[in-house]
Amino acid sequence: MSRFWKTGAWTFFATLTLTLFTLAWCEASRTNSTTSQRSKQDQGPSSIERVKRGWVWNQFFVVEEYTGTEPLYVGKIHTDSDEGEGNIKYTISGEGAGTIFIIDELTGDIHATERLDREEKAFYTLRAQARDRQSNDPLEPESEFVIKVQDINDSEPKFLEGPYIGSVAELSPIGTSVMKVSASDADDPTYGSSARVIYGVLDGERFFTVDRHTGIIMTAVADLDRETQDRYELVVKATDMAGQMGGLSGSTTVTIVITDVNDNPPRFQQKMYQFSVSEAAAVGTPVGRVIATDSDMGENTDMSYLIKEGGELFKVTTDVESQEAVVAIKKPLNYESKRTHNVVVEAVNKHLDPRFADLGSFRDQTIVRVSVSDVDEPPIFQPEDGTIIEVQEDAKPGALVGIVSARDPDSTNKPVRFSIDRTTDQEMIFHIDPDSGAITLGKVLDRETAGWHNITVKAVEADNHSMASHSAVSIRILDVNDNPPELARPYEASICEDAKPGQCCVILCLTFLPDPQPPDNLYPSPHPDNTAGIRTQRSGFNRHEQNVYLLPILVVDNGPPSLSSTSTLTIHVCGCDTGTIQSCNATAYVMSAALSPGALIALLVCMLILIVLVLLILTLKRHRKGQRMTEDEEDMRDNVIKYNDEGGGEQDTQAYDISALRNLYDFPEAKSCDSGPDIHSLPQWVPASRVGGVSEGATAASADFSLFKGYIRKKVEQADADLTVPPYDSFQTYAFEGTSSPALSLSSIHTLSTTSEQDFSYLSNWGPRFRQLAGYYAPGKPEEEGS
Repeated sequence: MSRFWKTGAWTFFATLTLTLFTLAWCEASRTNSTTSQRSKQDQGPSSIERVKRGWVWNQFFVVEEYTGTEPLYVGKIHTDSDEGEGNIKYTISGEGAGTIFIIDELTGDIHATERLDREEKAFYTLRAQARDRQSNDPLEPESEFVIKVQDINDSEPKFLEGPYIGSVAELSPIGTSVMKVSASDADDPTYGSSARVIYGVLDGERFFTVDRHTGIIMTAVADLDRETQDRYELVVKATDMAGQMGGLSGSTTVTIVITDVNDNPPRFQQKMYQFSVSEAAAVGTPVGRVIATDSDMGENTDMSYLIKEGGELFKVTTDVESQEAVVAIKKPLNYESKRTHNVVVEAVNKHLDPRFADLGSFRDQTIVRVSVSDVDEPPIFQPEDGTIIEVQEDAKPGALVGIVSARDPDSTNKPVRFSIDRTTDQEMIFHIDPDSGAITLGKVLDRETAGWHNITVKAVEADNHSMASHSAVSIRILDVNDNPPELARPYEASICEDAKPGQCCVILCLTFLPDPQPPDNLYPSPHPDNTAGIRTQRSGFNRHEQNVYLLPILVVDNGPPSLSSTSTLTIHVCGCDTGTIQSCNATAYVMSAALSPGALIALLVCMLILIVLVLLILTLKRHRKGQRMTEDEEDMRDNVIKYNDEGGGEQDTQAYDISALRNLYDFPEAKSCDSGPDIHSLPQWVPASRVGGVSEGATAASADFSLFKGYIRKKVEQADADLTVPPYDSFQTYAFEGTSSPALSLSSIHTLSTTSEQDFSYLSNWGPRFRQLAGYYAPGKPEEEGS
């Protein structure tokens, strides 16, 4: 009924409008026609005149959504030249002509044959034409007109962007804007109230409201809590006709997410956590993990942990992935010192919101109890970071260097044994007492060779060698003044003949003192930088008189004790030209041109080595000669044995008593032996003065030694005849004494073959050592030789 009434009302309104418009149009057409006829009469029949249009209109209206069975009357076109005789034909063209819109050719009535929808097309543009039915000639110019579709409220509001999702922070104040929704109405906004939309909340109005004109959704309460409910579903309705009765409406769903704010502090689930760790655990070993929970989300749950109590031995870090507090060992633990530790751990929010400071403290605490378990620990050195010991370099082997100390940290306090890691002391310079840890010196030290010795001492438990620890011991060798100072290199200098007094010729880079008696024309000049320069003491040097000065330099250190060495400084006197040296003496110039300073130094070193070798050889020869003479004096006679005694061999020391030969000058009577030949007692040596060139003692000795000489001669003959006997069975063998020896050979090898009648009695004049030999070789009487 309502829809039919509205359609009838619009049809009546449209018909009334078209009727009034048609009357106005007819009146205008008549007026134009009369004016046109008058113009024709005035101009005459021969003139050609343009016939003006016989109708005028603006637009036609048709109501949309017409549901009748008959075509809907739209309007009528008519020309004043139409007298009703049926001579005029009306036609239309343009949008929908012949399909949507039809026209009666005789009357000019236009009807709509289809149901129109303004939301699809709001108006149609057509063209009207009046023609002569017989000739089909146009009677009026073609005219354009518009048929406008009149709107009715047939479209409900629609939320084209829905469903909507918005967000608002929890604990936001009342009236906080959340988001805006918007609905559109396809009806004509310029005609009536069909497109005027208002908004309202159908579901969720307890927590949110919407502005009825703008569609802005706002909070209705101030205690929205994300931790209680994190999202809300609203139904928002949009109604046209400004909310009046009969208006159409549409709805959409709005999801509002409650975002988090940091309004909750962290909380530990327990007030105490217990963990256990071994006392042998290394520094940095995690003891355990604890976590504080936060009802917030995102970065509002980020927290940091810190230790309020017990931070001396433990530390805490935050695992960024799990937000756990990791309690770890900060310093080594000792079961013997303390077995239980209480650590207070505190959790604090990182991102505090000052708006919620009045809600309370955003931190929480818990106690972490750590129990330390006992293990068998290796010995501990004292001090733990190593020992530094000092010892004089002149210390004797076996001297005490220092003592290292270590103890068993366990409550059992087991004995500790010490040793030196020989990889750090391969030369075995040091020794250590395994019980006391006393380090002693094994070899002589030399600071100039090694100023420090770094060794490693190992300490183990006496009954468990696997429990071992090591400590570095640094031994510093203290210097003792045992090396005299020396010049770094041989110094040579040159001075000009015209040198002035006080002129420096060379600077020596060592602490030294010149010899107490330097040359009169040169003197040292000490410098404050521990050096000295040699300066001339007078002017006027003459290289032809003396071209080289040798200046002894005594280099002395500061001791104690003070040591010194002497070096020689060579100073050449040279000819100069305006202070530039031109030439020194000829020999020196040639040598300097031929040999470099390095070659000269090498030559001097070689000469010095040769001199030292020669002196060493001479010393060794003298030393050997002295030893040989001592042996000849003391032990030569021990080799004289009694050859006619067959005895018991080499091991028979009782066959012959050689005690009589021990005395160099007295020859007591030898004991007789029943089994041997008859040997007279050896005569006593009695020195006597020479009378007439031959002493009386020599004569007596010659007579007394005849029997002994014959016996020796027989033994020599036996030795010469036996090819298997070496030539040194009794006395020293003299192989060759040289061609220039005036004494010729005294060897027993050539005794029998010689025919020399030389008198060897002069040997007694050579001293006590040769008198006995002279007695052996003194000429005997013919009867003694034949016997």
